[in-house]
Amino acid sequence: MTNNLKLSRRGFCLCCMAATTFAASGGWLTPRQVFAKAQGIVDMIRDEAAKAPIKVHKARGGVAILEGSGGNIAVLSGLDGKVLIDGGITASRNRIMDALKSLDTQPIKHLINTHWHFDHTDGNEWLNAEGAAILAHENTKNHLMTVQKVDDWDFEFPRPPLAAVPSETVGDEATLKLNKSTLLLKHHPNAHTDGDISVTFSEADIVHTGDLYWNGIYPFIDYSTGGGIDGKIKAVEEILSDITDETIVIPGHGQPKSKKSELSEYGTMLVDIRGSVAKLKAEGKPIDAVIAAKPTAQFDAKWGQFVIGPDFFTRLVYHGV
Repeated sequence: MTNNLKLSRRGFCLCCMAATTFAASGGWLTPRQVFAKAQGIVDMIRDEAAKAPIKVHKARGGVAILEGSGGNIAVLSGLDGKVLIDGGITASRNRIMDALKSLDTQPIKHLINTHWHFDHTDGNEWLNAEGAAILAHENTKNHLMTVQKVDDWDFEFPRPPLAAVPSETVGDEATLKLNKSTLLLKHHPNAHTDGDISVTFSEADIVHTGDLYWNGIYPFIDYSTGGGIDGKIKAVEEILSDITDETIVIPGHGQPKSKKSELSEYGTMLVDIRGSVAKLKAEGKPIDAVIAAKPTAQFDAKWGQFVIGPDFFTRLVYHGV
């Protein structure tokens, strides 16, 4: 197993489910199969998160990254209180608090959700209780106010408590001034979901992409809540146009400190696979025939070795072209 896969296992909650069912099934499962086979899956995720270590990666400009509880969490420290980008999984609470205290003694004051998915927002309620005002795109707030069904996972997420719902929302763009830093929030519509935002720390030259970018892993696209392959490609292109070779790029999952060249490689992969799948679909081939043609083959060794495998990713792209 490569280092990237180990990092991904800690950073992506579905991976612990796949690992749990691997021995019984004799092979890796798609997310749909994992959810279909497992009972009490949310408890299963929380149990894994309760055991996983939280690793702290120092970046620069007062920004650090916490790895190990769902998606990668960015933390901006300073006199205005800690600002978190994504909140991880509740079962990691004690370890997250220990990691935050290792940075400085400032209280938690702000939490920004990059999108609504459980592995990024499950910590909302307890972080709000610690003093964090929660901000997200208006679509993310809407999703967190109702029951959400993710068809490709065959799983229904219950409505969270009101304390877990963002109290502030942003539209297309917003600028925040906190801890002597300028935070630029930008909505990337219909990408991973319909509510994805990237967060740029301008002075530190760092961007948190949320799940718009999965470092070294085929990404999930949630069509159930407005995602799409074309929106994901556009989002990557927009982020690339705004950064330089010196920018630190924080992905939603995978190795938590990335860079422009790696994001560019990810974008190329998305574009090439989309083109191959679209061509086959335009020829009238049904999904099974497109999968059999292996349109992802040249990328599988790098990107297709974890929970979103080549066949499943082909299905996701096929759905959106």
